[in-house]
Amino acid sequence: MKKYFTFVFFLKLVVAVILLQTLFFKFTGATESKYIFETVGMEPWGRIGSGIVELIAAILILMPRTSWIGAILALGTVSGAIFFHLTKLGIVVMDDGGLLFILACVVFLFSLIILWIDRQNVPVLNKLFST
Repeated sequence: MKKYFTFVFFLKLVVAVILLQTLFFKFTGATESKYIFETVGMEPWGRIGSGIVELIAAILILMPRTSWIGAILALGTVSGAIFFHLTKLGIVVMDDGGLLFILACVVFLFSLIILWIDRQNVPVLNKLFST
C-alpha cells in the first residue's frame, strides 16, 4: 500500500514540477515562450492565461481532494500544447531537441493516470465506473 501512495505522489510531483518550472518563462516573457505564442497567434494573452491555468493545476494536483481537478486542468492545457506542436510549431522548437513536446507528453500521460486513479472522486466517472 505504501508503494502505491509513493507512486501516485511521484506522478503528481512530476506533473506539478513540470508545470511550475515553465511559469518563470511564461510570466517573464522569455524569448522562446514569446516565440511559441506568437507563432500560434496567442501572444501575450495565451502565454499568460495558460500560465495561470498551469499554476492552478499544479496546486490542485498536489492536494488529495482536488488532484482530479488539477489533472483535468493539466490535461486540457497540455492537450493544447501537444496540438500546436503537431500542427504549427513542430516537435522541435528553437533547437530545444523536442524537450517541450516530450514534457507536454509526460504531463499528459501522468495526468491521465492520476485522473484514472482518482476516478472515484470525479462525480461523472464515479457513476460510470462504480461497481
